[in-house]
Amino acid sequence: MRVAFVGKGGSGKTTLSSLFARYAAQRGPVVAVDADINQHLGLALGATAVPEPLGGMISEIKDYLRGDNPLIRDAAAMVKTTPPGRGSRLVRLDDPFFPSRDVEGVSLMVTGPFTEDDLGVACYHSKVGAVELYLNHLVDGPGEYVVVDMTAGADSFASGLFTRFDLTFLVAEPTRQGVSVYRQYHDYAADFDVRIAVVGNKIQSPGDVDFLREHAGDDLLTWFEHSPAVRAMEQGRPFTLAALEPANHQALGTLLAHLDAQPKDWEKYGRQAAEFHIKNAGAWANRATGEDLTAQIDPGFVYGPAVAAP
Repeated sequence: MRVAFVGKGGSGKTTLSSLFARYAAQRGPVVAVDADINQHLGLALGATAVPEPLGGMISEIKDYLRGDNPLIRDAAAMVKTTPPGRGSRLVRLDDPFFPSRDVEGVSLMVTGPFTEDDLGVACYHSKVGAVELYLNHLVDGPGEYVVVDMTAGADSFASGLFTRFDLTFLVAEPTRQGVSVYRQYHDYAADFDVRIAVVGNKIQSPGDVDFLREHAGDDLLTWFEHSPAVRAMEQGRPFTLAALEPANHQALGTLLAHLDAQPKDWEKYGRQAAEFHIKNAGAWANRATGEDLTAQIDPGFVYGPAVAAP
């Protein structure tokens, strides 16, 4: 299953992403991807070093994933929304081409921060596009998890990446600002049949839960209470999941059970990949590449459980 963590900046989505990735790693293989401009997921997991950033490998990633697909002329004609087709290289969770580092039993990948060359001339979506390409070509199997810490707020909707998940957890603090991001995300997601569940964070009283339930209704799945153990982790002290308070440990179990219960809808996944590629082609990509990129869509390609090419 593939899950995204989104929310207002400062809501704690990176912290909850790291806790959930650790928890899910007790069940099966986990790839955790830091796709937030702040790049703090590795720190939250306790990494002392991070792997090579995917954002600096865009050309190499395109060439690798293009494989022998006859509909894609070369890497320069491939954009972040380019879907796979017959001849494309499909990848598994442990594909060694994509740099990762094992941290707490989790395979950490990062998009990387802005470089000096990026400042003033590039937007962060140019780096997040590497994650979109990876997920478009990923064949994940039963008991495997991809956890992505996304950019803050509704900025996730600036690309088709928000449709690449089986479920999205929206982390919300019990504040007006926190629920305003929920409303915005909820309205956008509804237009594209994106499943979301609200996860309350920094809860200090029953009134905080009541506030979130008033505004999020049935979308409120569970919540995390204020945690001295998490605060110690954020201060750099040794941490294990065993240190979590029972209620917060139980909340992680609720998240995983809800994710596991989601249906794997490969048909919708493929349909939305084509829809967003057509949309991007018309908006900018055809002009940027000088060709009609809608011709890259392979109507005979079927998404679903298949053996990835070596």
